[in-house]
Parts: sequence; C-alpha cells; structure tokens
Amino acid sequence: MKILIVDDSKTMRLIVKRALRQAGFEDHEVEEAGNGLEALEMLKAGGIEVVLCDWNMPQMNGLALLNAVREQGFDVKFGFVTSEGGPEIEKTAADAGALFLISKPFTADVLQRVLGPVLQ
Repeated sequence: MKILIVDDSKTMRLIVKRALRQAGFEDHEVEEAGNGLEALEMLKAGGIEVVLCDWNMPQMNGLALLNAVREQGFDVKFGFVTSEGGPEIEKTAADAGALFLISKPFTADVLQRVLGPVLQ
C-alpha cells in the first residue's frame, strides 16, 4: 500500500516515516509532500491509497486538501496527524470525511493502533 505523508515540516515527515516503520508498517511504500497543492498533484498521478496529513500548512491546508480530494473523487483513506486537537477539530475532520485524527506528539504504538485497521 502506498502512503502519502503531507506536512510542511520535513522533520515531521521524517518522524512520521520513522514511526510508521517502528509501528510495523515498513512494508508500505511512503511518499512525501510539503503542502496540500503538492499532495494533490501526487494524488492526480495515481497510486496513493492512504494520506496522513497535517492540518496547518501554507498554500493549501489539510482541510482544504481533504475537501479537494473528496470533490475530485479520489478513492483514498485520509486522516490527520496534527498538533491541532479538541472536539471541534475532530468533528470538523470527521464531517469532512477524515477516518482518524492523531495528535502530535504521538508514539509508534498510537500509529499501530489507529492505522492498523486502515492499512489492512
């Protein structure tokens, strides 16, 4: 399965990538995008099955990306890995079609528990 990590912080993309390996998902191919616009272009190219996206990014934030993904009919599993949190953000994400919201900081155990069912 091909996973796309979308975050404007290269360091955070590397942390998520490492945590995916630590959580036992090393067999999945991982791509990276620095913002929503870049991610949208990668989705258009095809092959992406799961998106792990930050909420706040320049050029196109995570919620705008999720809305574009749904409007354009991409068949991908989409969730957030973000420092944003709380019931209002979680409801907004779920209402837009996000499958999960993982709060930063997180552990490999949290990724395994939340992403296990999504990546099967």
